[in-house]
Amino acid sequence: MQSLKELYKIGMGPSSSHTMGPRKAADAFNRAYPSAESFRAVLYGSLAATGKGHLTDFAIKEAFYPKPVTIEWKYNTFLPKHPNAMRFEALDKAGHIMGAQVAYSIGGGDIRTDENFGQEINNIYPHKSMAEILQYTSDKRMLLWEYVEEFEGADIWQYLGTIWKTMQTTMNRGLEKRGVLPGSLNLERKARRYLYKAENSPQYLRRMNNLFSYALACSEENAAGGVVVTAPTCGSCGVVPAVCRLIQEICEFEDTTILHALATASLFGNMAKANASISGAEVGCQGEVGVACAMAAAATCQLEGGDNRRIAYAAEMGLEHHLGLTCDPVDGLVQIPCIERNALAASRALDCATYALMSDGDNRVSYDDVLATMMQTGLDMNKDYRETARGGLARFFKEKVLRLKKGGNK
Repeated sequence: MQSLKELYKIGMGPSSSHTMGPRKAADAFNRAYPSAESFRAVLYGSLAATGKGHLTDFAIKEAFYPKPVTIEWKYNTFLPKHPNAMRFEALDKAGHIMGAQVAYSIGGGDIRTDENFGQEINNIYPHKSMAEILQYTSDKRMLLWEYVEEFEGADIWQYLGTIWKTMQTTMNRGLEKRGVLPGSLNLERKARRYLYKAENSPQYLRRMNNLFSYALACSEENAAGGVVVTAPTCGSCGVVPAVCRLIQEICEFEDTTILHALATASLFGNMAKANASISGAEVGCQGEVGVACAMAAAATCQLEGGDNRRIAYAAEMGLEHHLGLTCDPVDGLVQIPCIERNALAASRALDCATYALMSDGDNRVSYDDVLATMMQTGLDMNKDYRETARGGLARFFKEKVLRLKKGGNK
């Protein structure tokens, strides 16, 4: 399992797999061919299907600037290793190919090539399942955040400090802004409105509206191409920050306590990356918002005094009850249903943590079991429901718009 630095990344939205990943791959290819006169990029499968809505072309052009790049979109061609595939070609003055490489954006901004696909890279944790981690921490009478520190080193807290500050900056920026998000849907920002309603609501509703506003603020900033933290992805970036901020405000925790919670949450996100997937194009939104909910539930349970077993139980429920969730972005934008899903997943994370705290921590289904289930569910899922914008809400919304244009009334 990799460092949490490979999970929590700071970058530009709206998509870690469609924006951050292709930019990273294009940057690396550009550096490999400094004498090239121009470049060609071919996007395949899900990367092509929703690439324009996710600003993939802009990310690639920025990486190769000022050299020209031609982009081809092959929506119906899926390479066998991953739905998010791309091929880069470096061209000389005559347009001849100097070199080429196929890359795969596997989720969370991570990139693999044909040479290293499927390999575990730069692992720092020795354990390969949550069951092993729970046994190790039990034997050593260690908290989960202490386990993270043992293998990451003490300097990880400085990194997490930067992550938490960035999350807060993103939330504050999103709470201040009004107007309409970019793209064809003309979707209005709602975070500021929810925050205003929270200030004028009874206590319980105030807390829930605050939670919603924080999650919406991050997700709307992401949809606008702002700076966010992947947790575990850009599309699910609002869940973990929202619950951490709400609980910090309620309990008046110091930042150090929140950093410990972020460290614990990272174990569940990293385990999903290592043993399943956080790519919507590979397993649907269960791998993005579902895993984010698991991470947030774990963080919440720890902040509220849960032991390691109850924390793992909360995370298991957070993911278990998102199993089968499709990735069906309307018009290929990270807006509908993505933004609302962040807000509702944050609420569910609190519920999972509370439920786990009331239990004895003994559950029949483990987090490892749910990860295996999620991966198989994603593989069984029709590709139209995995970030192609051809199925689910994306399909029926498009059909509704077409009917209205033709004079229909439904």
